[in-house]
Amino acid sequence: MCALPGKPRPLGVTLVEGGANFALYSAHAKAVEVCLYDSPEGRLPTRVSRLPGRTEGVFHGWLPGVRAGQSYGYRVRGPWDPASGHRFDPFKVLLDPYARAIARSPRWGPESYSYRAEEHPDPAVLGQQPSYLSNAASSPLGLVTEVGGCTFQHPRRSWSETVVYELHVRGFTKRHPAVDAGVRGTYAGLASDAAVRHIASLGVTAVELMPVQHHADEHRLQRLGLTNYWGYQPLGFFAPEPSYAASTGVAVIDEFRAMVRRLHAEGIEVILDVVFNHTAELGHDGPTLSFRGIDNCSYYRLDPADRRQYLDHTGCGNSLNAAHPAVARLVLDSLRHWVTEMGVDGFRFDLAPSLGRCGDSFDPRAPLLAAIRSDPVLEGTKLIAEPWDLHASDGFQLGRFPSGWLEWNGKFRDDVRRYWRGGPGTSGAFATRLAGSSDIFSGGGRSPLASLNFVTCHDGFTMVDLVSYDRKHNATNGEGGLDGEGENHSWNCGEEGPSLDPAVLALRERQRRNLMATLLLSQGVPMILAGDELGRTQMGNNNAYCQDNEISWLNWEVGGRMDAFVRRLISLRKGEHSFRRAHFFSGRIDPSTGRKDITWLSSEGRQLVAGDWEREEAGAFGAWICEPGRPCYLLLFNNSETPRQFELPDGKWCVEVDTARTDTESAGPVAIRWFLGAASLALLRLLDEE
Repeated sequence: MCALPGKPRPLGVTLVEGGANFALYSAHAKAVEVCLYDSPEGRLPTRVSRLPGRTEGVFHGWLPGVRAGQSYGYRVRGPWDPASGHRFDPFKVLLDPYARAIARSPRWGPESYSYRAEEHPDPAVLGQQPSYLSNAASSPLGLVTEVGGCTFQHPRRSWSETVVYELHVRGFTKRHPAVDAGVRGTYAGLASDAAVRHIASLGVTAVELMPVQHHADEHRLQRLGLTNYWGYQPLGFFAPEPSYAASTGVAVIDEFRAMVRRLHAEGIEVILDVVFNHTAELGHDGPTLSFRGIDNCSYYRLDPADRRQYLDHTGCGNSLNAAHPAVARLVLDSLRHWVTEMGVDGFRFDLAPSLGRCGDSFDPRAPLLAAIRSDPVLEGTKLIAEPWDLHASDGFQLGRFPSGWLEWNGKFRDDVRRYWRGGPGTSGAFATRLAGSSDIFSGGGRSPLASLNFVTCHDGFTMVDLVSYDRKHNATNGEGGLDGEGENHSWNCGEEGPSLDPAVLALRERQRRNLMATLLLSQGVPMILAGDELGRTQMGNNNAYCQDNEISWLNWEVGGRMDAFVRRLISLRKGEHSFRRAHFFSGRIDPSTGRKDITWLSSEGRQLVAGDWEREEAGAFGAWICEPGRPCYLLLFNNSETPRQFELPDGKWCVEVDTARTDTESAGPVAIRWFLGAASLALLRLLDEE
């Protein structure tokens, strides 16, 4: 049963005069000890104090002499009984789930595990005996921090004016020649004049930062000489990742806040990609770093048939139990913290159905989803769901999230890719995505603005690679090429990988313009992957999660830039309401104009009917968009290998965009007909009524 907490005492560490209050939730523990270290490098705690109080599952107590900057962790005592779901290990120092800053990340070794890791135990016998190895010298540690006293001026952009730009804090400036070498790849680097100037010049209104909450690299990756570059292995839900900072200790918080304020000063909102579906403790044979040793039964979803095992709806070995009041409280407290203390403006929830699972099935009315939407502290923040997880029977939940949530529209990505790859039977689905995906979002009073449209994102090919590779090339990931999506709906335009053929290169550039123009002229909220405007490639790697190197970092001096084209498109979008409607097209005739709000046209100028979409020639079609009191626009599409002639509606037309051209200036006027190049898109504006 799903439930939400009431108003229990504050968790974490709260500084008070002369010391600090410590509070940790554990429903099944017998005792909790605070371990204080003289420095983050300490091998042993210099002071250990048991928390004397216990109220409704919260262990609490006051420790004198504790100040901001104090390194600390917890030891939690209770039964070692994996068959019953309990994995308490008093030999482990554990990271506070509410730590607001990180003193030390975990260091890997046999002592990281509560069983003898070198024996590679069979799950059937795992847990019969604990390891009795202390991790005191290598455990993750939190830092005591001040709380409160922060104010932020949030831009509060409406969804209709929002253009999202997904980026990685480290990779965005790591190779930027105009950013000071000492802050490249950091929060300070993202706040630099050069970085902010580029973001603002594009016209995007929000950056969506890949995970910046503290995460841990997998032991497996460390042995391969790799890291979890993407950061989707969270461990500290309140603390900014310290490896992305030029500062150290508590100053990391100030650096993050300064970055947010710098972006806000340019009217740019900050959205965090947050991971509340699993943790870095992985599966039954993973390390004991925090939650597992604090209260395994409460924090994780355990297999009812064998409580030594975890239900894994995430592909990462474990699933947080969002239906438990303590976990629901953790999520809400974390979100509030990032808004009030760190200044962020919204959240993208990784594998979001996990937050709405009561029992085994997804419920869009789940208390946690409703609480996030209605929380007064979170009011006005942007909420974006990745609407799928890895549940075997109901993992794909696109269109089922409640009002107030946007959803990553994976069907937009796939249908747009399929259309521009070419071939019959793709135009109808493409047109539906262009018009806002009413087949997905029209129920429940939602609008086209419920759709977060994207063609590329961190997960998969970049836009250059999408038009340069037919298959993934992931050998450097150390997984035998088995990782990453196998079907990318990509097309190499005639040659796999880098090419010197002028015809292949020209076609690839045109296809990139087609994809970007489709994204920015479609109904819904667009999201651009950082670097697509620069011509960034990952050399065919479509799962670069472990590549903290030139494969993932943006190359600011690469050829093939189309940032001027992107600026032109965003400017067009911002200036014309017709491309960012708050209501779906109706297809009804407006009596004041005698025109429909949208009319689908064949290349001969004939209005398309349902059966036309399956015809081979339907790869070339138009969308005539008219709103009362606004200019009419005509979008023309041709995904075939030959140019097509289009008969235009009566009037004189100005060509605003033509992807067959490399310049960004408008052209015209034209009338009667327009010749659209092979694999091209054009946007025309009616001049007669201006």
